[in-house]
Amino acid sequence: MRLADGPAGVRVTRHATALPAPVLLASAFDPELARAYGRTIGHEGRALGQDVLLSPMVNLIRTPYAGRNFETFAEDPLLSADLVAAEIQGIQAEGLIATVKHYAVNNQEHERMSIDVRIDERTLHETELRGFEAAVRAGAGAVMGAYNKVNGTYACENQALLTGILRDRWGFTGWVMSDWFATHSTGPALAAGLDMEMPNDTYFGAALKAAVTTGLVPRAHVDRAAGRVLTVLDRFGLLDGSAPPRPERDPAAGARTALRVALAGGVLLRNERATLPLTGPAARDIAVIGPTGSVPFVSGGGSAHVIPDRADSPLDAIRARAGRGARVAYALGEDLYGKPLPAGALSPAADLEEQRVPAGQTWTYDGTLTVGAAEEWTFVLHYSGRRPAVTLDGVELFPAIPGLGEYFTGGLVGTAPDGLSVRRHTYDRLPAGPHRLRITARGGDAGQTIRLRRITAATRAADVAEAARAARAARSAVLFAYEDATEGQDRTTIALPGHQEELIAAVTAANPRTTVVLNTSSCTAMPWLARTGAVLQMYYPGQEGAGATTALLFGDANPGGKLTQSFPASDTRHPVAGDTLRYPGVLGREEYSEGVFLGYRWYDAQRTAPLFPFGHGLSYTTFDYRGLRLLARGGDVEASFTVRNTGRRTGAEVAQVYLGPAPGIQMPQPVRILAGYQRVELRPGEARTLRVRITRRTLSSWDTARHDWVAGTGRRTVEVGSSSRDLRLRGSVDVPMSR
Repeated sequence: MRLADGPAGVRVTRHATALPAPVLLASAFDPELARAYGRTIGHEGRALGQDVLLSPMVNLIRTPYAGRNFETFAEDPLLSADLVAAEIQGIQAEGLIATVKHYAVNNQEHERMSIDVRIDERTLHETELRGFEAAVRAGAGAVMGAYNKVNGTYACENQALLTGILRDRWGFTGWVMSDWFATHSTGPALAAGLDMEMPNDTYFGAALKAAVTTGLVPRAHVDRAAGRVLTVLDRFGLLDGSAPPRPERDPAAGARTALRVALAGGVLLRNERATLPLTGPAARDIAVIGPTGSVPFVSGGGSAHVIPDRADSPLDAIRARAGRGARVAYALGEDLYGKPLPAGALSPAADLEEQRVPAGQTWTYDGTLTVGAAEEWTFVLHYSGRRPAVTLDGVELFPAIPGLGEYFTGGLVGTAPDGLSVRRHTYDRLPAGPHRLRITARGGDAGQTIRLRRITAATRAADVAEAARAARAARSAVLFAYEDATEGQDRTTIALPGHQEELIAAVTAANPRTTVVLNTSSCTAMPWLARTGAVLQMYYPGQEGAGATTALLFGDANPGGKLTQSFPASDTRHPVAGDTLRYPGVLGREEYSEGVFLGYRWYDAQRTAPLFPFGHGLSYTTFDYRGLRLLARGGDVEASFTVRNTGRRTGAEVAQVYLGPAPGIQMPQPVRILAGYQRVELRPGEARTLRVRITRRTLSSWDTARHDWVAGTGRRTVEVGSSSRDLRLRGSVDVPMSR
């Protein structure tokens, strides 16, 4: 049985289709697109010899700092549930077993192996668990237990989660595996409902055999766990050979899905002074700026990283689209990979730009690096084999990263354009004068190439000045900004990393018709927003990201994506800001004390304006909403209304339906929750009547006295609009008691 990671494509050592990050898929608000996304991964997984996919991830976006926000869908439980169910159906329709993860409340990377998450029963059921329940209802073959503790007990030996909820309440018949090294016991884990330890046999190997032999663990528990695994394998034809033959890869079909998702999910956050789409002279004289303008930014780091067949750079795609005779200049702006050390700085002289170390040999350098002026210095090491040892004045510049950090590096900053691994070390102020530099590099079995480069305050200032000149000389500027996230570490701020804010300030001052394209994992603070012409959120757009971004910039496609997470204005204005017990935790414990007020619900309750609200996304056309009608039917509510394209372009709109609190429920309730939505594409002047069903589950709240759902009856407010803060229609309906 072969298992592979696969949040955004199958992660193996061979090439595979690198799909856009799940958060970009989610921005399309389109379950059918999620099903197609799943089918692409399912087909490729089987073609690449895999049986089980370690995906999808459905943990909610709770904190803007979580390092894996790009791997999941949304801050909203309903949207996440719809999308995970559809993706699982797509994956398993191709014969690949899907594994929903990480069960449960694994919403940060900080201390993820041990953090004790304290969450009340109502919050757990109304927020985090909804997506997992939907995955079970969709037939997911496997569930992956999380690293963290839940209310004092590790998730992978938490009987309330693994048996009480997952199997007894939801009727799950598949198997539960641990996350990698997330098993902590033999008997307790097996009794609680863990069926498979990954990736080794520390607890479920010899230790389990001994426990059964001595009578500490009932043989029936082993039979039960093994039977669950075998039952799923049999269901997929993996025991008797009845599984369909493995297909061939279809890279062209994968690329089409990747492009379709990236086009549908791109979110236009801002568009002033008709900056976009690029047309006329503005489309023929462009300055492209930023490192991810010339280097394809395909995916995030860690287990979501995929090796694509190919990936164009946005610069090449923009030049091709601008056409012959157009002027498309490029400026780096922000240096990620460094510049060669200054000529004459090394004594004795050495070529540290391209030093080849033959297999089986060791290369050393012991000399002096002379620094001309005291300033900020970043040493940038590139290497193709085992990481070289580099010391400056006796200090190791690139020590081993604790835990899995050595392996989970970012998808952009951790790898140079030519494939070499990259590490960095920054001195806030490196004194002028001589410094002893020592390097030891081993060739290993295959030999390796190393480079040692630098980024300084002086080189950075020169890069920014060059970018400003390029922007000033062009009719329009497109600045690509990045934030590189990876499994294993959280962000420390929602500000753009490095000196990108300075770069944006310089470029927008030089050219107010500047579009900032964001290749980021999650929300971003934008103190520079008012100076921009437009902002386009593309997250990690996959292998077809360059083509999709270009099509949206030039108006060949109309942006129709919507934010699936609220964007805070700053690090001090979001649901976990200023409360270390909420995040990142205190003494190994964190509390979900915000309760059900997650994401946009918190902003509404606090009457705080986000930078951009949940559901926000602009278009190159306009839409009108009319005629809301509400009808209670069979325990559900149907909302019908008409959406008309009142502009001059064909475009997609995501009509969103929000539900107000129930008067009869005596517990705190959100001002509104997403109750339904529908994505619709309309030609200019075209109108369509949409019908959105608000289910009984969405109308209900969790009653901790009954340990069950209770319907929110009575007069309920329903609002319809283009985002959670752009509501065009309002009505009310009486929700009757269940019969």
